[in-house]
Amino acid sequence: MAFKVLFLSHAPDAVFKKHNSIIDTGKYRLLTFVVKSQVEAVQISKRIYAEEKIDAILLCPGFSHSDVAEIFDVLEGKVSVNVARGDGPSSRIAQTVIKREYYSK
Repeated sequence: MAFKVLFLSHAPDAVFKKHNSIIDTGKYRLLTFVVKSQVEAVQISKRIYAEEKIDAILLCPGFSHSDVAEIFDVLEGKVSVNVARGDGPSSRIAQTVIKREYYSK
């Protein structure tokens, strides 16, 4: 039985049916999806929990505290919901690139 994790990340041009992958080592199963919105994140979280009975969800830093709470509540507290956040300097570096790539084109 593997530890099953769903990783969700945001991108403005994401098509979650296309932008996804699975890595399975036998002991660890990582399902990744890139979503466009919180609505899609909730939809994928519910679907993958129903299909895979995941143990944890890891969210990119773009998810807010209320987004995290919504996903946790939708899954009735049955899944660990965590956010990958960097330290201050690392967050500033990533934010600069995200602003350039997502919002200035």
